[in-house]
Amino acid sequence: MPHILIVEDDIAFGTMLQTWLRKKGFEVDKATSVGAAVKLLSPNDGVDLVLSDLRLPDHDGLRLLAWMHEHNIYAPFIVMTNYAEVQNAVLAMKSGAADYIAKPVQPDILLQKINDAMDQNAQQVNPTPKTQNSKLKTQNPETAPRYIEGKSEASRQLYSYVELVAPTPMSVLILGASGTGKEYVAHRIHDLSPRHDRPFFALDCGAIPRDVAASEFFGHKKGSFTGADTDKRGAFEAANGGTLFLDEVGNLSYDVQVQLLRALQERRIRPVGGTEEIPIDIRLVCATNENLADAVSEGRFREDLYHRINEFTIYMPKLSERGTDLFLFADLFMRHANEELNRSVEGFDSAAAELLASHSWPGNLRELNNVVKRAVLLTRGNLITATELTLAMGPTQPAPVTALYDEDSERSRIVAALQQTNGNKAKAARLLGIDRKTIYNKMEKLGIE
Repeated sequence: MPHILIVEDDIAFGTMLQTWLRKKGFEVDKATSVGAAVKLLSPNDGVDLVLSDLRLPDHDGLRLLAWMHEHNIYAPFIVMTNYAEVQNAVLAMKSGAADYIAKPVQPDILLQKINDAMDQNAQQVNPTPKTQNSKLKTQNPETAPRYIEGKSEASRQLYSYVELVAPTPMSVLILGASGTGKEYVAHRIHDLSPRHDRPFFALDCGAIPRDVAASEFFGHKKGSFTGADTDKRGAFEAANGGTLFLDEVGNLSYDVQVQLLRALQERRIRPVGGTEEIPIDIRLVCATNENLADAVSEGRFREDLYHRINEFTIYMPKLSERGTDLFLFADLFMRHANEELNRSVEGFDSAAAELLASHSWPGNLRELNNVVKRAVLLTRGNLITATELTLAMGPTQPAPVTALYDEDSERSRIVAALQQTNGNKAKAARLLGIDRKTIYNKMEKLGIE
């Protein structure tokens, strides 16, 4: 029976969590402080996973994680954190935590994270202290990954679909707003497919002039039109044997759609000005930020082509729908900016983190990347503050979080926090990042009972 240690100073919540996990088949102990947890932990005590709050009475929860590493205890460590502290989950992940979950905890998501962490740990040989320390030291800007997939439920669902469809020959249509990472998902589908060692060729259909579209898709022969000084391979031939990614496919003109459909049906192409057809073998992945079903009903997109490219659909979540992944992406983009700009910014202060969370990010990951890069450039200290972040967002963006909220907005935030904590004012205050006295004063001022 897997053994879990819960470290949580909220006795009622900890007891509820313990009871629920026991019903799910786990052996569960709980502690209310780092000191109490240390007494329950040893390298040979059989604890399979630690589920710990970040804010504890005697020490930060990360101190327990560090102590475990110092004593060669490498059980998976999952951090529980509230909205106001969620940026610290990024630090926890850097320090070796397996995962994190935001409060209020959703039981099904927590159970999935626990099982995933245990499964992953079971597949790995316990590292020696030297290996573990080396791993922690290598997490620096020079070795920052180019992309991360996120830990939120929306991200998990997205990449479960990617893993499901990638090994198949099915055509995939990726739908989502600009800046959500559609091309990365297309790359991931290719990398996980049997064609991974063959070409991946991307073509932006929104940037192709109508009069040269056929040449871009199918190539051309020298002299076939004015300016065709040499033979040219088109996208289909360049991707032959591999994956062809057509971005913003909804922008194709109707006549080009006809040519594309024929190529997909016949699996053969003829370069412009050529006399012989070339057999092609490609896996097609398309993407668009347009509602193609509406375009079909309005006669702007061929229905037969729509069904041909849409054997499987993947919907890209917006950044605002990916929860606390926001902070993981912000941290990654900061590390990229440090590398590119030769800076050494370490993170975001609490006010900047709240400003990150309060912004709607209509430009999604692309906007976040640009804002963080500008903020790193503007920062003179170790941490990005709300001042630099506001300047990086531009004059039309929200004011720093230190500015007063209008009453309607503030009332909504307080009411939402109270609802999430079942009316517990102390917990609501922590969720909002303010003290208990402040929330009482604000409730009285705003007439919240």
